[in-house]
Amino acid sequence: MPQAILLQDVEQLGERGAVVDVSPGYLRNFLIPRKLAQPATKGALEIAQQRQAAADKAARDARDRAQENAATLGRTVLTIAQQAGDDGRLFGSVTAQDIADAIREARGLRVDKRKIQLEEPIRNIGTHMVVVEVDEGVHATVKTMVVEQK
Repeated sequence: MPQAILLQDVEQLGERGAVVDVSPGYLRNFLIPRKLAQPATKGALEIAQQRQAAADKAARDARDRAQENAATLGRTVLTIAQQAGDDGRLFGSVTAQDIADAIREARGLRVDKRKIQLEEPIRNIGTHMVVVEVDEGVHATVKTMVVEQK
């Protein structure tokens, strides 16, 4: 059984970069013409291993950056000024987009508004703890103070 290195994800066979055993006809007649795989020669295996190591390192670096950003956001206190009535209710509301803009202003971090977990917009003056998903599985709690605009 010859081995092949997958160049793309192939259903029922494996993911990109995997080394799999396939029949010679399947490799020659299906995988290679469609550029889904290449024969697993000694040089190609070394290149695939280097590519996999580089991808693993990039993933580790991204995870470390996400942890650092989460730690930074955990120490951040956002102050958002809004117009409010005498009873402390805001005339508008503070939305996830407002919080994302405040994070970008305060720390220079771009956070997608869909990653800010806010059940409903903030409509009262006060301190609110907002959970932000920095990366998959990495969350930070940001203290958000909504104050009356003067």
